[in-house]
Amino acid sequence: MLVGKVTGNIVATQKTDTLDGFKLLLIEETDINGTGKGKFIVAVDTVGAGHDELVLYATGSSARLTPQTQNKPVDAVICGIVDSIEHNGKETFKKN
Repeated sequence: MLVGKVTGNIVATQKTDTLDGFKLLLIEETDINGTGKGKFIVAVDTVGAGHDELVLYATGSSARLTPQTQNKPVDAVICGIVDSIEHNGKETFKKN
């Protein structure tokens, strides 16, 4: 899994039927402090993430292993919302 920040929404009215009903979010990959790295990806939201939230996401074939995305043409999926990150005994991120 990777850590990223929700930076926007993607609206696609024309898409394959298997993606109908999915919320697509723009995610910026971050470091453990929540600082953006400038690399963006579109991910299917399965947990109700919102703008500016730090999230956990999976890419590649792992993105198709959630109950919602199984056998769907998905390359990235949000599978968690981060509450806090601790690294080497020090909290590097805490959700407001």
